[in-house]
Amino acid sequence: MAPKVSPRRAWAVLVTLSLAAFAFITTELLPVGLLTHIAPDLDRSRSQVGLLVSGYAVVVVLVSVPLTRLTQRIPRRHLLGVTMLLFAAANAAAALAPTYAVLAGARLVTALAQALFWSIATATVIGPFPVAVRGRVVALFATGATLAPVLGVPLGTWLGQQAGWRTAFAVLAGVGLVIAAAVLVLLPSYPPAAGGAARGTAPDRRGFVVLLIATALGIGGFMTLQTYVTPFLLDVSGFADAVLAPLLFVSGVAGVVGTLTATRTLDARPIASLLTPLCIGTASLFGLYALGALRPGTVALLAGIGLGYAAFGSAVQNRMLHLAPGSTDIASAGVGTAFNAGIAGGSLLGGALLSTSGARPLALVGGLLTLAALTLLAVDARRGRADGPPPTAVRSSISPPPGRQVTPPARTATPSREER
Repeated sequence: MAPKVSPRRAWAVLVTLSLAAFAFITTELLPVGLLTHIAPDLDRSRSQVGLLVSGYAVVVVLVSVPLTRLTQRIPRRHLLGVTMLLFAAANAAAALAPTYAVLAGARLVTALAQALFWSIATATVIGPFPVAVRGRVVALFATGATLAPVLGVPLGTWLGQQAGWRTAFAVLAGVGLVIAAAVLVLLPSYPPAAGGAARGTAPDRRGFVVLLIATALGIGGFMTLQTYVTPFLLDVSGFADAVLAPLLFVSGVAGVVGTLTATRTLDARPIASLLTPLCIGTASLFGLYALGALRPGTVALLAGIGLGYAAFGSAVQNRMLHLAPGSTDIASAGVGTAFNAGIAGGSLLGGALLSTSGARPLALVGGLLTLAALTLLAVDARRGRADGPPPTAVRSSISPPPGRQVTPPARTATPSREER
């Protein structure tokens, strides 16, 4: 049985692991911002440096589930602590890398650490909290990842431009050490199976498989456009190169807004919170295909895509905690695999379309993929309502602070059909 955790300590763990997510995503995407600095320093082409990002995602797809299975019995305090130490060591190696091969090897280690982190972090963060507020906690945890492209990558890029690209990776190594120390201090040590979120609250193997397929389709749809959004904005919308950064910042801020908005809806309306971002994203993608040449409308539609993408990611993690047919760690690894498969597949599809048909069809094909994901999830939700309510939810292990009485939420035991 997991030890009781005070609310203050639970929130401290949430903040720490959200910062870890921020650091991982910043590290994953940082070579994009520093590409023109890394390539000449290591005497490599820009496309070769770009492989440091795409290859990273492929590694995460391949190793997430196997790594999670291999480490399933290790207490999360130790495993997350070692994961962050690996993160710090790999970034230090990247900062000191004398050759491209060494840098690629360091990125491989970081990708392995990230694959393991995303597989176990969600259940670790959520476990101490009451079931009735776990959706809110999922969204708050996801805020770290959402902020990384908006703040982390621009800050890392600026630091690399001012002090050299190696300095940016060295700073991330230091951040990793601080987070590792915080994890070892704050996280209690107990068997993973005893965690408060070790199992899904409404296990449904078929529904979980549908969620994985829809995640790959939905993320693939978003990434078909987003990977090549710069050519779209230049060639279709006719924006000048100088305004690209502000436009991408608008999309990033909209993503943060979407994640924070999800904190208010995930617990009460988990299905609606899953379908609504896909509706917004699909409408925005189709709208961009039809109206992409109109600049004011393009800005609004770009914001809709950013909002839909971020909110959908949070909703998928929340739904995974409901539907996981076994260990939530293995389920989270499956979601991570589907997510990164969508990223890689969308990027490949977008590249093929761009080279053969130009930038405009990217929005149309992306919208068709998100529409397919939306249809799958809507049909599955209808099936769930027809099948009846899910099993009784698992109680949380969080302990109230001394001298304070906590009244159990009225609707945590048996969610209604609509909530399912």
